[in-house]
Amino acid sequence: MTVTRLGAGKKRKHYAAVLVSAFCLFGASLVSAQEQAEPLALPILQDINDAAKNLDYSGVIVYSQGSNSQAMRLIHVIDGTGERERLEILDGSPREFLRQNDVTQCLVPDQELIIIERRSSERFPAFFSGPTQEVEQYYRLQQTGRTDRVAGRDCDVLELQPKDEWRYGYRLCADKHNKLLLRLETIGAQQHIIDQVTFASVNFGEQVNLQDLHSPWKASNWKVVEPELIDVNLLEMGWHIAMPPGFKGISEVRRSMRAGRQATHMVIGDGLSAISVFLEAVRDLDEEVANIEGAYHRGAMNMFRLRKGDYLLTTTGEVPMATLRSLAEKTEFVPQLRAH
Repeated sequence: MTVTRLGAGKKRKHYAAVLVSAFCLFGASLVSAQEQAEPLALPILQDINDAAKNLDYSGVIVYSQGSNSQAMRLIHVIDGTGERERLEILDGSPREFLRQNDVTQCLVPDQELIIIERRSSERFPAFFSGPTQEVEQYYRLQQTGRTDRVAGRDCDVLELQPKDEWRYGYRLCADKHNKLLLRLETIGAQQHIIDQVTFASVNFGEQVNLQDLHSPWKASNWKVVEPELIDVNLLEMGWHIAMPPGFKGISEVRRSMRAGRQATHMVIGDGLSAISVFLEAVRDLDEEVANIEGAYHRGAMNMFRLRKGDYLLTTTGEVPMATLRSLAEKTEFVPQLRAH
């Protein structure tokens, strides 16, 4: 079978829709899926991680790649109930994410819909995903000694350089005073900046307006959907996932997709990068969707889809396309033998 890159038309539009809708339907799982991990071996990275979780801060964040950008308003507060966060999408169709510890509500106003996720998840300025104890084995930390200025504040520039071709590099700018990550750049080959997320403005401590945690939307009568998540074991099901070097399993669940479809969803990570693997039975898909194979990318987020017997396998994450292709092509399904 020959796998070709998607062309223009309905197939490309369908892939773009999948990436956009996944941002809400799957919370942050395609951006960063985190579990309780061991402390980081590199103290400066631990300080950056702790600052994102333990400080009160608010501001406007801008995500940009190429000529495209999107602005978001973020407020993060620690109180007697734990972590509380509100992320409001400021461009395009309105979206909001309201998080209380490990429970996130995604508000979709134009559909009067609330989607609930009960999984630990993090977004910028949180940075680390999955197991973190082996970061040094696959990334090289360089403290450049340079100082930059982001959102009116001085920040120290650090670089995390990959030691192989399976992952991207990162350039960080951490607040000189409190270590909060103010800017994150994803770095590809030849030091090319693939995308960037940065604070355009930021406040701390008593400057944070607690009223901003409350959504202006009157959502008490909106439809509430909570996708059912059932823990599964892909290996016991006969799937041998060809994880790239350094990546380890974080979660394996059976979950609801759009249009009533079901998919098996696995998340793997190397401590910094996360990859989602989706497996869907072809018999449950429309013929057009079942035949969509190939590669698609949006900024640092890549996607590769391949037919595996009676299943459609989709890999997606902020890693090089070659990593996703290798994972998909080398993954094997070996049905378990029935006992006689």
